[in-house]
Amino acid sequence: MGAAALRALPWALLLLLGPLLPGQGLQANATRVSGEQPWGELGGITAAPPATAQEVHPLNKQHHNHSSDGHSKPRKAFPVLGIDYSHVRIPFEISLWILLACLMKMGFHVMSSVSKVVPESCLLIVVGLLVGGLIKAVGEKPPILKSDIFFLFLLPPIILDAGYFLPLRQFTENLGTILIFAVVGTLWNAFFLGGLMYAVCQIGGSGLNHIGLLANLLFGSIISAVDPVAVLAVFEEIHINELLHILVFGESLLNDAVTVVLYHLFEEFANFEQVTIIDIILGFLSFFVVSLGGVFVGVIYGLIAAFTSRFTSNIRVIEPLFVFLYSYMAYLSAELFHLSGIMALIASGVVMRPYVEANISHKSHTTIKYFLKMWSSVSETLIFIFLGVSTVAGQHYWNWTFVISTLLFCLIARVLGVLVLTWFINKFRIVKLTPKDQFIIAYGGLRGAIAFSLCYLLDYEHFNMRDMFLTAIITVIFFTVFVQGMTIRPLVDLLAVKKKQETKRSINEEIHTQFLDHLLTGIEDICGHYGHHHWKDKLNRFNKKYVKKCLIAGERSKEPQLIAFYHKMEMKQAIELVESGGLGKIPSTISAVSIQNISPKTLPEERVIPTLSKDKEEEIRKILRSNLQKTRQRLRSYNRHTLVADPYEEAWNQMLLRRQKIRQADLQNAYLTVPANKIDSPTMSRARIGSDPLAYEPKPDSENLPIITIDPASPQSPESVELPNEVPKGCGGLPPSPEEDEEGLVMRPKEPSSPGTDDVFTPGTSDSPSSQRMLRCLSDPGPRQEPEEGEPFIPKGQ
Repeated sequence: MGAAALRALPWALLLLLGPLLPGQGLQANATRVSGEQPWGELGGITAAPPATAQEVHPLNKQHHNHSSDGHSKPRKAFPVLGIDYSHVRIPFEISLWILLACLMKMGFHVMSSVSKVVPESCLLIVVGLLVGGLIKAVGEKPPILKSDIFFLFLLPPIILDAGYFLPLRQFTENLGTILIFAVVGTLWNAFFLGGLMYAVCQIGGSGLNHIGLLANLLFGSIISAVDPVAVLAVFEEIHINELLHILVFGESLLNDAVTVVLYHLFEEFANFEQVTIIDIILGFLSFFVVSLGGVFVGVIYGLIAAFTSRFTSNIRVIEPLFVFLYSYMAYLSAELFHLSGIMALIASGVVMRPYVEANISHKSHTTIKYFLKMWSSVSETLIFIFLGVSTVAGQHYWNWTFVISTLLFCLIARVLGVLVLTWFINKFRIVKLTPKDQFIIAYGGLRGAIAFSLCYLLDYEHFNMRDMFLTAIITVIFFTVFVQGMTIRPLVDLLAVKKKQETKRSINEEIHTQFLDHLLTGIEDICGHYGHHHWKDKLNRFNKKYVKKCLIAGERSKEPQLIAFYHKMEMKQAIELVESGGLGKIPSTISAVSIQNISPKTLPEERVIPTLSKDKEEEIRKILRSNLQKTRQRLRSYNRHTLVADPYEEAWNQMLLRRQKIRQADLQNAYLTVPANKIDSPTMSRARIGSDPLAYEPKPDSENLPIITIDPASPQSPESVELPNEVPKGCGGLPPSPEEDEEGLVMRPKEPSSPGTDDVFTPGTSDSPSSQRMLRCLSDPGPRQEPEEGEPFIPKGQ
């Protein structure tokens, strides 16, 4: 009995390690009941056995056992118990693979010392290699990751999670850069790599001569695209800054349209006897059809999902299901017409999210968030595990020349493409991409399971070199994931590249962000430049005026964005407070799971603090909105070509210049020192007036003395000195007194103008030509004989 158990143990292990795709994996050796037919396969998944009439109606089994043919099943010791593994084989093996993926992921995060050095994707591929080797060691054929399973079941959750929670602001602000990298960069990589590989095949020997140009271009289009799954797995671990993350990840999302078009285009051209110019033009136009068609399908399903969520207020349980179903239907509808399914998923997630979150409950939002994260994480783990298993199970053809050339040209094409495109992009970017950023973008171009699955779809009849293509693609995937993925973290630390800052958004940041958006929009309108902020403002106005009223139910459609963000932050902070145990005063009978159970749903009738009614609040908001936006709406049609000249503009400029000179004079005089002993000689006074007129103050007993009025606006100018009351000494019938001779001239500052007037618009008496001429004569006495050397400046006897 013990020996029989030991012999049965390997068989039990093989059943536990059965494949996900039964068509390639283990087959049960148990004899089937007579009359059963082999199972059929559909799309890589083994179908259930065809049900007979007896199986459909279990009550007929008794009649079948006692039929007239005389054959009956053998009697069992226990009529109920039995072993029927074929009945549960498919879901049981799928559950085992998912369980293995979850255990490996959990073990990776438990071993913190390993996770700091080796990326998670590398360890998962190693696990797949070990499992595939174990299955092959016991004499069974390991399963292979079929393309239908990958594209229809494993890839959509990852793309939906990325599209639904896409940082839309960073994505739209860098959309031009992302499109250039995704479209131009992918085309450059495909044709550069395909052309060089065709040259290698022509000079590489007899084993490569039969590979034509179209086959090499098809291979280049498959291997040139950056894989979003690999980029997500590596970049989320190193916590790179938002700019580099969105550039590389956005490129990996949007290059799907280019890859799909090139793949199907070269695949169709391989069947043609001759490719004409019309075929090339139609192939070029098909790029726009595939990309824009995928976006259109995603937008339609996103709007339908948002409209459906408007009516789910009475049945909250099915709200998350609508998000998943409509997104998946968008992906399948795009794949139905060979459009870009990835772009359809991204468009549907981006479009539906703001409206769905406004309609659904907070519990539904939490369900969507964690279910998408769980689903995408499991799919990502299974993809990397099956990459390792498929490497062991697949048929390979190793050609050193082809494989090494592919790896080398992939690296060269990526580096050259990033350098050239960045040089062009930096001419139009405000925030330039530094050499460190360019290095990370080039080094982060990882390849993954999309290239493997696309190559696996190739037909042996038209592409008999598929095994060699698969070998080269797996080599490139392993190099990028293991070598580049393991070394990118120390390189980021070595180059001191800016990392992501984990900061929570505040209401202050949101207010300033909206203020800057409005300010930049107004600047663009005044300049007559219709840029990014102008069209964004137009779209937001159209969204508030029409779309929100149709897709959002209740009062939330009229709620301003800032108030909605404030309510969202309040809810988040309250939930965090409950989860942290900060609400100690709340009774224990109240559940701490949801904030909805903490705050009462109906407000009390009387409040301690008097507040405005809802009607008053809405009226105040309308008044503020109408008045704050009135200036914006009045000036939105103006530009630099239609502005009307202001007739008072020149006068205002002169007045501002005069006032600026006054301020400069005040600042200058603040640092000047006045001599202690003033020289009262008229000649010296005139000399001092020209240099520092504000340093002299009127004397208290100088009522009958001549007055010099000084305009402080221009202290260095001779025209600014006025002497309207100067009387020559000895004139007027009175002899000059000795006191007057000693005191000389007295300076008095010019009286300030009355309030409401300005010197520009109210000219004084000194502005007449005669007074100006008199001022010039008095301030400039004319040429004088230069004093001889040693002679004092003021002659004696004056």
